[in-house]
Amino acid sequence: MNFLSDEQELWRSTVARFMEHEIGCDYVLKCDLAREYPYEAYNKVARAGWLRLLIPEEQGGDGGSIFEYALMCEGLARYGFDFATAFMVSTFTAMNIVKFGTKAQQEHYLPAYMRGDIRFSISISEPSSGSDAASTRTRALHTNEGWSIKGQKLWCSGAAARNVIIAMLVRSDAEASKHKGLTVLLVPNDTPRIDIRKLPTMARRATGTTEIFLDDVLVPHENLLGEAGNGWSIITDHLELERIAVAAAYVGNAQQAVSDALTYAHQRIQFERPIFEFQAIKHMLADMQTAVDAARLLVYRAADMASREQYCSREVSMAKLFASETLQTVTRQGMQILGGHSMLPESNMERYFREGMQATIGGGTSQIQRNIIARTMKA
Repeated sequence: MNFLSDEQELWRSTVARFMEHEIGCDYVLKCDLAREYPYEAYNKVARAGWLRLLIPEEQGGDGGSIFEYALMCEGLARYGFDFATAFMVSTFTAMNIVKFGTKAQQEHYLPAYMRGDIRFSISISEPSSGSDAASTRTRALHTNEGWSIKGQKLWCSGAAARNVIIAMLVRSDAEASKHKGLTVLLVPNDTPRIDIRKLPTMARRATGTTEIFLDDVLVPHENLLGEAGNGWSIITDHLELERIAVAAAYVGNAQQAVSDALTYAHQRIQFERPIFEFQAIKHMLADMQTAVDAARLLVYRAADMASREQYCSREVSMAKLFASETLQTVTRQGMQILGGHSMLPESNMERYFREGMQATIGGGTSQIQRNIIARTMKA
């Protein structure tokens, strides 16, 4: 059964055609191998107007739904989750500006974002605070000249690209409680005294993830997002959107992994017949497709509930948990089906597998998602 409306199905197929004909798998592979940010593709998506999707109409956007956005993320991740990351991390902060920004901030940042002139990134984690994000130690001191920031951030995706504004979680009040002393500042990545280093990670090679060193970095007072001390609420507000988006992207990438493995199984001849004819391979592919379909339904349920503004923390965590572990599982099985060929980057499965290994860590680990789900379970 197809749960999509005609309009949603048309949008889903539009994104799929765009990825196939305007971007292509070879381009995504090239960016991954060279560890190059996909600027050309980013500009194409911006020109297509898709960065306007979630921005409200009164602020120049299309006022689209989270469900439509999830369908876009599913399609953009077809040839690799990392590629979709470039667009998703920008959107999360753009929506924080929509919700918490001043009118001046919205007028300054949102049109430039929708045109593709600027990008956004989010900096939460530090060497000593990952899942325990509220343990942030990077300090921001309010001075007459502005906010002076000192510390170190880690795992900030996309921060090393050109024209990036980083939404940075900092501790502005050392005397306040753990969660109450946090603030979000908008920090341009070309600000003096900021040192951003792209890390040689196994996954997320093109969009990149970074470590950031801040040595009394000064940003203007007006770069405060929301209110000082309200940073935890601002940062956690976008997690629902983030986890729906990444879960949809995991599904998109997982489906391509299954499709690639299926194609190879029909083409690879061993013992005078395609390996698909062996029951072991058939059953493996059947399990892979079943898992992807189940993950997709969980994502669609969460996205639909979020679009209707229904409380869906449990459903979002279920979608993120299952979709991430599905991507990890089916890409590992895809590696097994392709055998030695899977070890070559040109097979693409090697890239999908690397992204699958990252999937259960980034955006909230599988263990964190299980904790969230368990809290909703009553005897």
